[in-house]
Amino acid sequence: MSAPTFERNGPVMKIYLRWAARSILLTLLCAVPALAEPHDTARVNVRLITDEADAVLSILDARRRGEPIADSAWGRLFASEGYARLKKREAAFKRPFEDSVFQSFVRSDSLLHRLDELETTLARWKTMDMGAAAGRALAYLPDGASITAKIYPVVKPKTNSFVFEVRTDPAIFLYLDPTVSAEKFENTVAHELYHIGYGTACPAKEAAEAIDRLPDPVKHVVDWTGAFGEGLAMLAAAGGPDIHPHAVSAQEERLRWDGDMMNFNTDLREVERFFLDVLDDRLTKEEREEKAYSFFGIQGPWYTVGWKMAALIEKTYGRRALIDATCNYRILLSTYNRAAVQFNRAGGDTLAVWSVRIIEAITPKGRGSDQH
Repeated sequence: MSAPTFERNGPVMKIYLRWAARSILLTLLCAVPALAEPHDTARVNVRLITDEADAVLSILDARRRGEPIADSAWGRLFASEGYARLKKREAAFKRPFEDSVFQSFVRSDSLLHRLDELETTLARWKTMDMGAAAGRALAYLPDGASITAKIYPVVKPKTNSFVFEVRTDPAIFLYLDPTVSAEKFENTVAHELYHIGYGTACPAKEAAEAIDRLPDPVKHVVDWTGAFGEGLAMLAAAGGPDIHPHAVSAQEERLRWDGDMMNFNTDLREVERFFLDVLDDRLTKEEREEKAYSFFGIQGPWYTVGWKMAALIEKTYGRRALIDATCNYRILLSTYNRAAVQFNRAGGDTLAVWSVRIIEAITPKGRGSDQH
């Protein structure tokens, strides 16, 4: 089973690339019993809300017993927070989402046949260590970062997962997938919590203002450099650079990742060519976005190259240096270059480094890279 596909369009994608700075002080709210405490309860407010899934499974259980479905059962489903926000999200994208259509989906025999595995999966996911997931995310964020999110496992016709209303009321919707273990579910949540927490502290106000003053081509490069945050989220979700980012994934996902990592130098060069084209203003807005989005893929260079750079920086200079570099993406590439030069000189595999021209264009003065 492949990793969940997260939809990040419009305002949500902006959050992922520029990360608006906000400051939130929150306390932990536990939505299920026996959850482990996160590392800092003053910085975390994470709730697992299963009311939509619970309502659907209750209806399916009544169907299995041959009982008629009471109007109150449908009322419970349609009044659930998960369903209401799911419906709101589809309306935001101008997609049809009718109660009658959803009723037909819940009445389908194909869904009824999956009841046992759906019940087992939801029970398994409810054991997720919310504190551990939030703690791993916070470990890769500045001290001023905080995390607030509602996590909705949902039963629905489409198998996609997504984030919603990240700026105002962050939500993570996860399709209730029986092939996903509790450990994988926790890893996925930690990945998304990292993204949500990042926007509360990064970039710092001064760094954001400096980015806004850059010429448009340079600013576009810095914006898209932020997409390497997908790789850092992989690192945070795993728990460190010595833990395989797909340690709790299906074998096919791990093998695909390992194969893609063998193309690190080639992929870095491809992204580099894109950055140079952007700097030279050779691409239209549509061409620029099409090329940049292609690097997401299932887990493309924004993930693999981003993870490799982040892991090397942490191993070479420590986690504080990594957080500094990723909280201001203008110094990410130069920090990686210094680490890669050191690695190459030590006789390791020869790692590609970023073009001096890109480094000089985006790196603040005095924060450059010695690549020789």
